[in-house]
Parts: sequence; C-alpha cells; structure tokens
Amino acid sequence: METNQTILQRLKFFLTPNDGRYEDLRKGSLTKNIAKDLTAGLIVAAVAIPLAMGFAMASGLRPEQGIVGGAIAGLFGALFGGSKYQVYGPTAAFIPVIAGLMATYNHGFLVLVSLIAGIMLMFSGLFKLGKVVEKVPHSIVVGFTIGIAIVIAMSQIGEILGSKQKVGYGIIVQLQFLVNEIGAANIFAVLLALITFVICKASLKISSFVPGPLIALAFGYIAVNTFWSGAGLIKISDKFGSIPTDFTKITGPLLPETFTGKVVFDIFYFAFAIYIVAAIESLLCSRMADRMANNKGLPFNPNKELWGQGMVNIFTPLFNGFPHTGALARTAVNIRLGAVSPLAGIAKFVFKLSLAAFLAIYLEQVPMACIGGILLYVATGMVKVKEIKEVLGMNKYHVTLMVYTAVMVPAMGFMTAVVSAILIYAVGYRFINKRPAVHVAMDDSREEKVA
Repeated sequence: METNQTILQRLKFFLTPNDGRYEDLRKGSLTKNIAKDLTAGLIVAAVAIPLAMGFAMASGLRPEQGIVGGAIAGLFGALFGGSKYQVYGPTAAFIPVIAGLMATYNHGFLVLVSLIAGIMLMFSGLFKLGKVVEKVPHSIVVGFTIGIAIVIAMSQIGEILGSKQKVGYGIIVQLQFLVNEIGAANIFAVLLALITFVICKASLKISSFVPGPLIALAFGYIAVNTFWSGAGLIKISDKFGSIPTDFTKITGPLLPETFTGKVVFDIFYFAFAIYIVAAIESLLCSRMADRMANNKGLPFNPNKELWGQGMVNIFTPLFNGFPHTGALARTAVNIRLGAVSPLAGIAKFVFKLSLAAFLAIYLEQVPMACIGGILLYVATGMVKVKEIKEVLGMNKYHVTLMVYTAVMVPAMGFMTAVVSAILIYAVGYRFINKRPAVHVAMDDSREEKVA
C-alpha cells in the first residue's frame, strides 16, 4: 500500500487516524459492532487496572502512573498505531528496564529517555524499518520472555512474604533476601498471594468476560478490612499513600544535576532499551492479533505501528506515565470479546480513567500481597511449554541462544542479554546455523500471556 509513497505522503498517512482500520465496523450491523467495541473496551479496562498498578509498582513507580499511563497509551495507540485490534499498556518486558533506571534516576530522566526512544520509533516507521525489527529470531524472543518471567517473580518476593523491608534490585540480592527472610514470612500475606494467583488463573478458564485480577483485588480488600484486619497485611496506602484521581499531571524531561559520562551512556542505553522492547513487543502483538482475529481485511502495517509506538512513548511519559507497548494478553481478551476496530482502544481510555477515579479509594486499601500474587500469575503465564518445544525442535544453536538469553536477562540485565544474543546470532548464523531460523513465529497459545 505504501511501497511507492514519498516520505511526506507516508507522514500524512501516519498522521491520519481514520486510515482504513475501521473497515469492519461497517460489515453487518454498525450498531452491534460499535456495541462490541465498547463492551470490549470496558472489560479490558477492568482487567488492565490491577495489572497496570502492578507493573508500575514493580518498576519502582507509583500505582496511579500505571493507570493513567495505560489509558493514554491506549488512546494514542488506537489513533496512530498500525493494528486494528491491538491494546496498548504497560508490559512485563519493560519492568527490568524501568526498574533498573529508577534505581538510579528519577521519573524526569525516564521521560527524557522515553522521548528519545519515541523519536527513534517514529523515524523507524517513517523510513520503513518495520520488517527489519521483525527479524529477531524466535529463540531469542522465547529466551527473553523466560528471563523476564524470572525477573518479575523475583521482584515480588518482598510483597509475597509480607515483608516491610525494601528488597534490592538484582537477582543475587533478591535471592539473599529470600533466604534471610523466608523464616519471618507473614503466613497471611503468602496465603493471600496464592489465593490471588488461583483467582486469576481460574478466571481465564471461565470466561473472557470475567476480570480475574479485579476480582482478586476485591477479595484482598474485603480480607484486609474484615476477617484478616489484624493480620499485619501491608496495604498499597501504607507504601504509597493515597491514590490521586487528578490524571492531568504533566512531567517534563529532566537531566541529573551532575552531567557525567555515565549519564550520557545511560541516556543512550535506556533509550535504546525502550526502543527495542517497544518495537519488538508491538510487532509481535500486532502479528498475533491479526492471526487470532482471522483478519481477512487490511493487515497490520508494521511501519505505521512503529510510528504509533513512537507517539505512545512520547506522550504517555509526559502525562506522568512511563514507556508502554502492545500488550499481548489484553489484546487477546479484546479480540475474544469481539472487538473489530481501534474504537475499542479509545473506549478503554475513557472507561479506565472513569473506573480508576471511582475505585481509587478502594484500590489504595488493597494489600500488597495481592499485587505480588497478580504479578506471580503474570510471570508463570509468560513461560509457554509449546514455545519452548518449538525452539527445542530447531537445532542446538537456537537452543543455546534461548538458554543464554534466559539466563543473561536476570543475571546481567535486559540490554546486555538481548544485544549480546543478537550479536551472537548475527555472527554465528553463517557458520553455525544449519537450518533456517523461525522468526517470531508466535502461536495462538500465547494469547494467555499477561504482559
């Protein structure tokens, strides 16, 4: 469609929200299709609120930053992205990147590197690099996913044990904390985390219309205010204070007071990390969405998707959020609920902020153990046996790449792991790889991944 377009023509196309992605609204009953999109937007918003809070807190940010960030990302992604069905929000893949940044810097620095990453994404779309980004081999993607799952699970050790002590960043520190503190665990916190995990898992098997994470939060709220009121459970308000409902706060980019060589390096490091995660995750999600929805009309546009991701990662952090991308599980729920156009994402924006404003006084009373249970559910849902078997069926080279990436992500951090794995793949492909790589070949079983 855009093969022979000039850059100016492509720019005009990218800036046009009504770009053909609403074509399915007119197939059949317009009223029924709009109702489907609005219903999907409402249910996805209900599912997304607890997940967004959990991802924000696991990243070293405040819970409301996940709520408002997911809403803003959903709006800009729906307006300027390249997929009919994709839902945008905070994802698990960003947790080690953002948490690593926040361990040293502040939110203003995060905004700065997000703006840079957003500009890089927009130019990548404008210069048609969408197909290039998709070339990351499946073995590295699966290994990266396993590594992120380990990072998320370990980051919640303190919440699940009900500890009031701050857990450090890094798997070695977290393992030491687990060994030292497991004997002093609050049994009620552990039990509540497990109950939360079971509720989230069971809701998947019942229906897409059942917002399991929100039900789990409701159970936690009831428990801490009634039969476990004296159990010493730590609530969100104990850790973060009240959740504000003013979602209009603007945060500008900010450099550290001391500008050193390390700061310059970190700017490029974190901007590139955000760029890579946003690009790969959104293109994976868009491809999965077209297949799940059996899309026979306009396919997702990888270059417009990168442009939309740039818009998301420029505006979302400015509105007190943080980097976001396409969310696999929320997109799957969106499709299961019958969404046919980006109108569902726009509806999610409205419903999410409305629900959050109404529920804020209750959300801040939720025990942190519930958040730990939700993120434990997220982590276990990320590891898919079928995907691992796919890699095992390739060759030893790709098996090694998968294991290497999975180990290096929690051990050395996202950027070191992924960039080194891609370099190993690029160098060794000609000499070691004897079978064609399967590039990001996702299957529909991945639809249950909550990320």
